[in-house]
Order: sequence, then structure tokens, then C-alpha cells
Amino acid sequence: MVEEKDVVQGEKLKPVTHCIFDLDGLLLDTETIYEEVTAEIAAKYGKTYTVDTRFRVMGTTYRRSAEIVIEECELPITVDEYLDQYMRMCAERVLTVPLLEGAERLLRHLHATKIPFALGTSSGAEMVQLKTTNHRELFTLFDHLVCGSTDKDVKNGKPAPDIFLIAASRFKDPPAPEKCLVFEDSPNGVQAGLNAGMQTVMVPDSRLSTDSCLHSTQVITSLKNFKPEQFGLPPFTD
Repeated sequence: MVEEKDVVQGEKLKPVTHCIFDLDGLLLDTETIYEEVTAEIAAKYGKTYTVDTRFRVMGTTYRRSAEIVIEECELPITVDEYLDQYMRMCAERVLTVPLLEGAERLLRHLHATKIPFALGTSSGAEMVQLKTTNHRELFTLFDHLVCGSTDKDVKNGKPAPDIFLIAASRFKDPPAPEKCLVFEDSPNGVQAGLNAGMQTVMVPDSRLSTDSCLHSTQVITSLKNFKPEQFGLPPFTD
């Protein structure tokens, strides 16, 4: 069981000026959908999609996720065949996906206090548009979106740092990496943030082992528990 910790391994929290958010499993409650779809595809071929495999694909690009699932579940299909099924099945289910607890409050607070923030997701642009159908106004508050599976500048997916470094470089006044705070839910995403030289706040799946969360700067069980002032950001007033 994951425990909430203000500081992991005694690391001191440092002030930041910019924030970068993952999307799936952090802002939007999509991970259950992805797990169900992948399990259904595996079951069609008499295979089982395990929790361990799920945690390995979290945060990776579409193609890398497909490669991992096909290999570990021993599916008799190609990456393109898998993705054709996966994307079609996901598209049918993500249109009404809800925001996760604390997400809207935090995003509106950062916008109101003029803290720049961006999206750094492994999803493709078209799927992001589908997933945010019911939250379009909220997502216009982001300075910009980096969609790793379709962005031509993202050469490597998480845990490589590309997505977060590119997100930082596209701010109007690009900050140094150490001035960026990454919000993530997956070990791959946390590692990407660390590889980019950024602090990370992790909101993990409760089934993840404590060891899987050790490298994050801070671990919280919900975005509603985030305290901006701990990172030198304006505190909530509500």
C-alpha cells in the first residue's frame, strides 16, 4: 500500500516557477478504461493482462505500450493490429471520462495566480482531444500541450526525459529544468521527470508498491492534498 509522504528520502523541496502535468491517471480517470480494454484484447487470444504488465506500460507511448503487451502477454498479432483494436475500443469509452479529485481546483488555482503550466502526456493529440471532450474550457488554461505519441519533436517516450524537456522549452520564458515541477502517477513518468532534472510529485495507483514510489520528490494520495506553498508557489485561499 502506497503511503503519502511530504518528502521522500529526506530530500528538501525546492521552489519552482513552472508546472508540467501528465494526463492519464493524474488529471483524468482513464487508467481503468485502458486496463479494461487491454484485458479484453488479451482475453480474445486466451491470454491474461496482469497488474505487473499494466504498471510497466503506464506512461509509455502507444507503440511502446503495444510492444510490451504483445511480448509479455504473448499475443499473436502485430503492433499495428493491436493498436488498431486498442485505439478503436478506447475512443468509444473515453468521451465521458471524469476529472480526478483535486485536478480542477489545482489547475484553476495555478491559472489564477499566473503560474505557467503545460501538459506532458504520452498520448497522441487526437486521443487527447477525445478524452478532454467534456473539459475543453479547463484545458484551454494550459500554456501548451505536448502529446508524445504524435509530437514530431518527441523522439523517445517516458522514462526518457524528452516530453518534459520539450514542454519546458515551449514556455514563453523557458525555465531551467530545476525550476519545473512534474506531476505524475506512473513510475515511468516519475523517472522521466527525474531524468529531465526536475522535481516530481507522484499520485500513484494504490496498488503500486512503496518501492515503486521511492524516487519521487513527493508522494501524495490525491491532488487535493497538494500544498503549493511547499514548492514556493502561491497557497490555496479556499
